[in-house]
Amino acid sequence: MSKHAATLKWSAAAVATLVGLSLAGCNRPESPADKKVTAGTELDDSVITTKVKTALMTDNVGKGGDTSVETRKGEVLLSGFVDSQAQADREVQLAKSVDGVQSVQNKLMVKDGKSTAGNVLDDSVVTVKVKSALMADDRTRGTQFAVTTHKGVVQLSGFVDSADEQARATTVARNVEGVQSVVNDTSIKK
Repeated sequence: MSKHAATLKWSAAAVATLVGLSLAGCNRPESPADKKVTAGTELDDSVITTKVKTALMTDNVGKGGDTSVETRKGEVLLSGFVDSQAQADREVQLAKSVDGVQSVQNKLMVKDGKSTAGNVLDDSVVTVKVKSALMADDRTRGTQFAVTTHKGVVQLSGFVDSADEQARATTVARNVEGVQSVVNDTSIKK
């Protein structure tokens, strides 16, 4: 056998072995390491988030200026307060139309009436206090939470590692002065 033929035979065997090893793990249960996101996936998610935000901001009907958009592995999470159910439905429709979006979780909440300038200022202060409390807490510090507030009702959203982390975030937010109630719309990472 020539040197070239031996190299080709070895290369074909190596490729077959690698493919076999790659496919061997396809039916195994998900491990905690599977929850991690690669740099490429993280970049793709950032691009999707930007495209969804752009679609919401440039739409005359949706008016998604107050909508938080987060993406993990192509799954988009919309949260925040909107003026009507029609606006929420439109924002979900726009998000689903963006290339790369695998699914959309709608955690948008319809506002209950108009806010005064005082409400808006108070809500901004509460939002900052809740974000600061979450960052200062040892058990929630490393998690990226989106926090929105409307008339003292705080909405938490984002992707968390566990139900314990969800519960802790709710507790931390409830203990902030000015918080009337907390709606925890976080999702556990898959």
